[in-house]
Amino acid sequence: MSLTARRAQPGDTALLLALSRDFHEEDGSPLDAAAEATIAHVAAGEPLAPAYLLEENGAAVGFFILTLGYSVENGGTDGFIDDIYLLPQVRGRGLGKQAVALAMEQARAIGIRALLLEVEAHNSRAYHLYRGMGFADTKRRLLRMVLAPEA
Repeated sequence: MSLTARRAQPGDTALLLALSRDFHEEDGSPLDAAAEATIAHVAAGEPLAPAYLLEENGAAVGFFILTLGYSVENGGTDGFIDDIYLLPQVRGRGLGKQAVALAMEQARAIGIRALLLEVEAHNSRAYHLYRGMGFADTKRRLLRMVLAPEA
């Protein structure tokens, strides 16, 4: 079977939220209220974070979200596969590779020159999938600081 990807629409918000909750629970980083609210914004067409539903025979079996940035080092627009997820019951059939290929195709279509992703240290299966598809381990450390809005 093969996957297709279609851009999420506002009517997909509940489905996208359910899939995103499942993904983040499984990954050990449950969504907080702000992240959940962001899903509706993304489904509504946020230009910096296009979301796509992954479908097999017309049924949603996962999703991915691309986020756009800009990088001098990368020669312009770069992006992250911010989230990518397949339902557990469809895994192990090669759909993960198809999902990443679809994300790469959509990234090219929207002008992303360099595509990045991060993978949890415990997820060696995903790490090896990404490496096998040509993603390089940058040997850099990704650091993060959450900036709370000023009161």
